[in-house]
Amino acid sequence: MSRTDVTTELDDLRAAVRGAAADLGGPDLCRSLDPAGPGWDADAWSVMAGQIGVAGLGLPESCGGLGGLAELAVAAEELGAGLLPIPLLSTILAGQVLVHTTGADDVITDIAAGRPAAFAGLDRRGWWSPGHEIFTATETGAGWSLSGHAPAVLGAAGARWLVAVAHTSDGPDVFVVDTAATEPAVTPLRTLDLSRAQAALTLSSTPARRLTIGGSASAAVGPALDAACIVLAAEQLGGAQVSLDRTAAYAKERRQFGRAIGSFQAVKHTLADMLILVESSRSAVVRAVEATDLTEASAVAQAWCSDAYRTVTAEAVQLHGGVGFTWEHHCHLYFRRARADAQLFGGSTFHRERLATSLAW
Repeated sequence: MSRTDVTTELDDLRAAVRGAAADLGGPDLCRSLDPAGPGWDADAWSVMAGQIGVAGLGLPESCGGLGGLAELAVAAEELGAGLLPIPLLSTILAGQVLVHTTGADDVITDIAAGRPAAFAGLDRRGWWSPGHEIFTATETGAGWSLSGHAPAVLGAAGARWLVAVAHTSDGPDVFVVDTAATEPAVTPLRTLDLSRAQAALTLSSTPARRLTIGGSASAAVGPALDAACIVLAAEQLGGAQVSLDRTAAYAKERRQFGRAIGSFQAVKHTLADMLILVESSRSAVVRAVEATDLTEASAVAQAWCSDAYRTVTAEAVQLHGGVGFTWEHHCHLYFRRARADAQLFGGSTFHRERLATSLAW
């Protein structure tokens, strides 16, 4: 396939996701979620996962998946701009972990078809490394069971599949739990980000299927987290871009002292600074998608995009003035997402340290 064909397919995917996000209501969906629900919109997920196929992006074609990191980044950028409350990031992370294991083709196929999934294994830093397992695995006559408590798991409420890392006598290994058969204790949490659901998860001798052996979880979780960081960076880019676009449009319309506020030098300079942050974020995401070393590239993308998104959304609120602080305006929804994203997978400081370690600085 030529580079032109690939670009055309990515453009078509971008247009499809952008159009569907707008038709579904965009950020307004965050305000209309059922308080008793899982924290995401089932109809929006049905359209995005079932009709457009975003749940299968980055998964093997043999399991119903399609595309790779480039397609994931394009979809994530548009969904970050649309701020749809759907369990995409959690499903992607869980799916990417499964891709690096064996014996989970049936689960991957189910995820690609639109069944949401979640990864339960991140510690309080928002990351995972050997020795930080939240769950403990016990071998039983029928297989394995997991026990433990995770105070916050992205997308756990409503997830059909839970992918977990648990401590075994051999070390940390990856397990998968079918929630339809086991019904683990899941308690939705009230969080800063109205568009990204999290829940507390408790497993108590919960039956699970072991997917790795010999304490080899790192080989599956490490690459999955790298990919998830790049997808998150693409989401942050999309949110930052739409925040800049809407703020620039508002600065042209809002008049003060008989002039559009966009004509004031201080506003121009602030918008220019925002543009630099957005375009630098775009460079970081494009570089990461094309990189051969995802560990280094994902650390760079997160170290930059987390801070950039947070700054751009904060400036957007300020330049919108009083209306930017109101519940009816979208500004605060992006601001909330940016603040939550900045801590989701460890934060920019953590990723700078990770970058330094990967480069042996």
